[in-house]
Amino acid sequence: MKLQQLSLFLENRPGQLRAPCDALAAAGIDLLTMSLADTAQFGILRFIVRDPEAAKKVLEEIGMVAKVTEVVPVEVENRPGGLAAVLAAIEDAGLGVEYMYDFGAASGGGKAAIIFRFDDPDAALMALEAAGVRVLDSEELLGK
Repeated sequence: MKLQQLSLFLENRPGQLRAPCDALAAAGIDLLTMSLADTAQFGILRFIVRDPEAAKKVLEEIGMVAKVTEVVPVEVENRPGGLAAVLAAIEDAGLGVEYMYDFGAASGGGKAAIIFRFDDPDAALMALEAAGVRVLDSEELLGK
């Protein structure tokens, strides 16, 4: 199952992160997970919400450009070597990881969820499932 993630470019200066967070909060949109990466000039805020189209509309209304991309949520054993096992399956399939970040607890029982961005999410889904790596669906991850 693929998820839609929103990405925003933000100037790398104080106060830039607050505007999108305030706008989403005012619209009642909860940020379920996020990642912020920066350079000297700008930052990239990547985040997951239950309704990405509504979030995109809210952000565009305040003059921000939000990009929607597909990411793949993967269940990882929350133990030493859990992530290494998933990365081995990804490497064995010849897939490259553009970036990844933690979603937090998955379905419980010592599991975690990691959000992966691949250049070809459909190929990644097939390869992960063929390797026995559990890809999470939106209902169990987002609680829809």
